[in-house]
Amino acid sequence: MKYCPKCKKLYNDSDLVCTGEECKSRVLKTVEDEQTSVYLCSGDVIERDRVQAALSDCGIPSVYTRHMVTGGSQLVTGMDLDSFDILVPFELYEKAYDTAVGIGAIKLEGEEIIDEAADFEPEEEMSDRKRNVVRIITAILFILIVALVIYGTDFITGFIKSLFT
Repeated sequence: MKYCPKCKKLYNDSDLVCTGEECKSRVLKTVEDEQTSVYLCSGDVIERDRVQAALSDCGIPSVYTRHMVTGGSQLVTGMDLDSFDILVPFELYEKAYDTAVGIGAIKLEGEEIIDEAADFEPEEEMSDRKRNVVRIITAILFILIVALVIYGTDFITGFIKSLFT
């Protein structure tokens, strides 16, 4: 296997240059050391932590590099909005890849993403008049329920009192 020494992405042995946006036409190197760090996936700080936790649970060491620095966004928003590349040792790449696919960090080509919300059809918007009628009926029903609870409680306490007198 070959990899780009700058972006750490893996390529087939037949490839000659990196096709990454940041380092096009960079010459690829052959992976000689099994401990060479190679690119697994990218994500924000939450995705990075999630993937690293899953990899750690599987006994796979990983490191990350900042992919894009957004400057002072953390000072303004209080959140780290940078993007990170997660790197794993070449010898554990297959296991790490399977783990990342399993948790949904890497989407396979041709994989259909099922969105349950897409099947939901919103109900028609109620008119103001209809909404007011529903509110009035709901208020009346609430008052009736409270009244039934009060009268029911009075009836039960009166019944219990009559047993002891």
